[in-house]
Order: sequence, then C-alpha cells, then structure tokens
Amino acid sequence: MLSYLPAFLAVGAVAGFLAGLLGVGGGLIVVPALVFVFEHAAVAPQHVLHLALGTSLASILFTSLSSIRSHHARGAVNWAIVRAISPGILLGTFGGATVAGQISTLGLKWFFVAFATLVGLQMFTGTKPRAARELPGGAGMFAAGGAIGMISSFVGIGGGSLSVPFMSWCNVAIHQAVGTSAAIGFPIALAGALGYLANGWAVNGLPAGALGFVYLPALAGIVLTSVLTAGSGARLAHRMPVMQLKKLFALLLLLMAAKMLWSLL
Repeated sequence: MLSYLPAFLAVGAVAGFLAGLLGVGGGLIVVPALVFVFEHAAVAPQHVLHLALGTSLASILFTSLSSIRSHHARGAVNWAIVRAISPGILLGTFGGATVAGQISTLGLKWFFVAFATLVGLQMFTGTKPRAARELPGGAGMFAAGGAIGMISSFVGIGGGSLSVPFMSWCNVAIHQAVGTSAAIGFPIALAGALGYLANGWAVNGLPAGALGFVYLPALAGIVLTSVLTAGSGARLAHRMPVMQLKKLFALLLLLMAAKMLWSLL
C-alpha cells in the first residue's frame, strides 16, 4: 500500500486546491478518490468505504485549522453559534460513525451516491434556501447539530454543504455562515475520526498502517499536499469566475456519483 503514496499526495493536492478555489470541503473529492485507490490496492471490499470515510474525516481535522484561522482573522466566525451547535455535532457525528461502522460498504455507497447527487445538483443550479427565520433555541441547535453531524459522518465531509444552507435559512449572513461552517467542521472531523478509529480498532483484515478505519499513510499524504495547495486555490479564486467553476465542480461531482452508481449496478 505504501507504493500508492504518490496517489495519496495527488488526492490531497487536488482536494486542497478545490477547497481553496471553490470554498467546498475536500471530503466529497477525497472519499471517492480513496475508494478508487483502495479498490485497486486490493483492500478487503467490506472495508474500502469505511477506511475512505474515516481517513477523510481525519484529514479534515488537520486541514480545517488553516481555514478557521483565516475566517477568524476576518471576523467571519460566529463563535456563539459554534458553541451552541457543537454538542449536537459531537454526539451526532460520533454516533453516526458508530452506526456507519455497522453498515455494509454497499449501503454506505448508496448513501454517498444519493448525497453527492443532491449536492451536485444544488451547486449546479445555485439553489439556496430562502431566509425565513432566526436561529432556533438550545434544543433546536442541538437537534440541527446532531443531524448535520450524523449525515457528515456517513459521507466523510466537514458538513459545509449542510451547515451553510441551515445558517442561511436562519438569516445568518452568507460570509459569516461560511466562516462559522469552517469552525463547525473541526468538531465534526474530531468526533467522526474518533468514531471510525474506535469502531475499526478490533476489525480484522485491515491493511498495515491502518489505525482503526483511519489509514495513516493516506492521511499523511492528503494533509501534506492539501495544506500546500489550498492557499493557491484561494488566491486563484479572486481572479477567476467562481460561479462557472462551481458548475464545473458540480458536474465532476455528478460524474463521480454516476461512476459509483454504475459500480453498484
């Protein structure tokens, strides 16, 4: 598996660049890319997607820190929202990772295909929820965090494609919603990575270098290059038509979902 280190470095480079360029989390790129690499590396089929999800969430744990610093420096993180939603996020994500550990790779692939298709269609059409209310109270924030965390753990993402629309719907300004979503991604990644690590700890048949359902060589490669390329993507974003680029990314996402669907059928 160490012979695939160049592939892991490439995955991280692409994911980091797209995250900086388009403001989207790299998990939607990292997960299908890791599935492709793991399948070609002859990883046991029943562990392929669990390893991809756990490794993706672990990588977000590291890469989200630079994004948080950047948004915080611009005053775009609403820490009151982060504090209110984090308990639900932590419980939902860890619980989701625990449940996902008991679901077959086949079932998780169907869930990922459905989610990636919905996100791709939303990005391509530019559909956004109409702001119609204020943020809910403590119980409502806990429930929203639990739902965002659980779904994120099933698809290996930092939750931005869920938390940004939720906050926009609750009349949070879009720049603050994006910045706050970056901060929310850290507890999602933390609880998700710990959940996949714990649930894969005693599993037999994992490749050497795996810590539970987190594959350490892939994690190292992704973190190394994604941190280096995210800044380049962010700088280029100010000089290119980002909306058109988002549509191209949406088409790529739909293509990857279609490829995974084809393999399922």
